[in-house]
Amino acid sequence: MKQKIVHEQLLQQKMNKSLIQAINVLQFSSTELLEYIQQVTKDNPLIEEVSYDYELAEYRSNNSASTPFEDLNERTLSMSDQLKEQLYTININPEYKPIVNFGIDSLDDSGYLDITLDEWATQCETSLDKVEQALTYIQSLDPTGIGARSLRECIILQLKQMNLFQFYMEDLLDNKLAWVAEENLDAIANEYQITRADARKAIQAIQGCHPKPGTLLVEKKSEFIIPEAVVRKEAGEWRISFYSWSNPTITMDETYKDVHDVGQEAESYLKEKYNQVDWLQYVLTYRKNTLERVIYKIVEKQASFFEHGYFMLQPFTLQKIADELGVHVSTVSRAIRGKYVQTNYGVLPLKFFLQPGIKQRDGKFVAAFTIKKVITELVEFEDKHNPLSDEVIRMKIDNEFGIKIARRTVMKYREQLGIPSSMKRKVGGN
Repeated sequence: MKQKIVHEQLLQQKMNKSLIQAINVLQFSSTELLEYIQQVTKDNPLIEEVSYDYELAEYRSNNSASTPFEDLNERTLSMSDQLKEQLYTININPEYKPIVNFGIDSLDDSGYLDITLDEWATQCETSLDKVEQALTYIQSLDPTGIGARSLRECIILQLKQMNLFQFYMEDLLDNKLAWVAEENLDAIANEYQITRADARKAIQAIQGCHPKPGTLLVEKKSEFIIPEAVVRKEAGEWRISFYSWSNPTITMDETYKDVHDVGQEAESYLKEKYNQVDWLQYVLTYRKNTLERVIYKIVEKQASFFEHGYFMLQPFTLQKIADELGVHVSTVSRAIRGKYVQTNYGVLPLKFFLQPGIKQRDGKFVAAFTIKKVITELVEFEDKHNPLSDEVIRMKIDNEFGIKIARRTVMKYREQLGIPSSMKRKVGGN
């Protein structure tokens, strides 16, 4: 009986290790995955061939403006470079870009802001309000926690992004962090009047956060963006075609699979290498299946975007997609990291499709990105001698786009975009 229990415990540990490794591979972008497969192939002499139905050469020939995969060693990207490349995915006012870039250049190696907001404002000769908005832009970039000013803020940003933040966690991080390190369930449960199960979830959530997110953006070669899938309309329906480079066909040399008279050391080596391929195929399948479920759900929820464009982007969050797929929010977060899909509007990061929303006066929800996009367009083409007031913008959004929001919402998003009031935008006259 005891031997059976020990065997089951060892089996459970092996399963947990395999799952952890599978989750790590889930985080890889297509480029990182290709590099990883190449490294495993190089280290395993029993792998004869790794083949793809759709070769990179064919993808490059159809996307000649992109950088070839083999030429990625021409330039390396620092943490700052990688963060600045993400700025195109957010709706940022050009006026803020130099302020944001200065903030990114002021991060330390761990990803923390290394100057005060007052120093930042002084160096950029701008207001504290604009610096605070610039910091919001930086803190919206990947990985979550970038731009934090303390470990406490870094962890809170990550908890909120995964919808795991609870009201008592600020005090726990400020005053009782030792309890988290000690995994003192009773002390946390008694202090905050919660169950031991909730205390355990809080500890796991906090321990699952990365204390130094900047280290996740180690200097690396410039990436050729390789999408996971292409979304196109066929026979009146939106269909998803997944590229096979995330799940290639691996051909093994089977010569030595049943050999048992080569000595114990050689036999153990062969067994290890065959098991390595089985494990590789397992983690690749796990990544493929998880990612396909996420992308299918995104396309289902964002069908109006694919049909009509940016103005029809729908609110959709990490938590909501996790709930609908029946997985943990951290799984979705890892699945979308560094992943792209090819659309009629270009190659877009999966993160783009997960947008917060606000409730309209009629009870319906609309993506914040959509409202900001509309505001930006209206202001860009307004009569500069008679600019639109917030109330007029609200009316136009209602009449022309059917989006019903309050004037204060227009003002809030206009300010977030760094767009001055109508009085300050007016050209000529007082």
